[in-house]
Amino acid sequence: MYDEQQRPDHGPLAGFTVGVTAARRADELGALLQRRGAAVLHAPALRIVPLSDDSELLAATKQVIDQAPDVVVATTAIGFRGWVEAADGWGLGEDLLTRLRGVELLARGPKVKGAVRAAGLTEEWSPSSESMAEVLDRLLEEGVEGRRVAVQLHGEPLPGFVEALRAAGAEVLGIPVYRWLPPEDIGPVDRMLDAAVSRGLDALTFTSAPAAASLLSRAEDRGLLPELLAALNHDVLPACVGPVTALPLQARGVDTVSPERFRLGPLVQLLCQELPGRARSLPIAGHRVEIRGHAVLVDGELKPVPPAGMSLLRALSRRPGWVVPRSDLLRALPGAGKDEHAVETAMARLRTALGAPKLIQTVVKRGYRLALDPAADAKYSDT
Repeated sequence: MYDEQQRPDHGPLAGFTVGVTAARRADELGALLQRRGAAVLHAPALRIVPLSDDSELLAATKQVIDQAPDVVVATTAIGFRGWVEAADGWGLGEDLLTRLRGVELLARGPKVKGAVRAAGLTEEWSPSSESMAEVLDRLLEEGVEGRRVAVQLHGEPLPGFVEALRAAGAEVLGIPVYRWLPPEDIGPVDRMLDAAVSRGLDALTFTSAPAAASLLSRAEDRGLLPELLAALNHDVLPACVGPVTALPLQARGVDTVSPERFRLGPLVQLLCQELPGRARSLPIAGHRVEIRGHAVLVDGELKPVPPAGMSLLRALSRRPGWVVPRSDLLRALPGAGKDEHAVETAMARLRTALGAPKLIQTVVKRGYRLALDPAADAKYSDT
């Protein structure tokens, strides 16, 4: 029998496939997921275009230098560094830094603080939550009527942030450090969408609201939006790095999960908890069987299974212990047509992959069933 306490020799995400939509830091996120055993499908849902030669950023920078704001809100490290580097390129770097030394400088989180200090500046305050909502609360508590607030925009709307400041009487100047555009090659995004709607993914990760909005927009363009939303609401876990990132999905009625700390590490740890918790675990023929996305754990040992075999196993596991007719299994096989021989071939390969032939019983002239342990029959008979 399987020892529940034995230490697995695979990562917590082994057997699961995770989609990564990030445009930047995708390699870091992918490496974190792979180290924990996940298969990773990467398709940047957008691309970041620096505005180092953009007239809009140049004009905003000159405004800050010519007429000092009372408050400057730095929102991302990459954006703040990009702003200073762009100003240097225009010969305005020292003027900008001199001006920023004389204002109330707020940094959204520790990475932004690092970028601020690397530029020789010191932030006046930074929220422990890394939340723009907390930044907004502080500004509104201080009072902003008649004050000039410069906000470093970071390619996505800050929902309600600018509007709330203006409603409270502030003059708000946006600093557009970079912007999002659709990816030059849309092929990977389309493959990601196909994998999601066909349930070839177990989770889909988002690290920015524009990436979520871009993926939804592409799904809509292809006529796949209803199928994508159904997948995200039932079978594919949408994991967002934070609540702002989740807004485009939530606006479409999709429930998402986010870590308490809005960072990549906690996002991966959240997946390590959520995905194994969603996997089906059954006592079958004296073994503990856990059905994951593209693999099965049999007594804690990872068994990769071909896609056709996983389709059959999921069909059998919906009613463990009950006989599933060949005709039903045939319908579960993608692209099998009407040839019931395809079921027998896929079943043979599934049994070989599992390495425990007695897990699945053949019921002559009827179909197949998972050999659910007798003591578990009552527990699972109604599932």
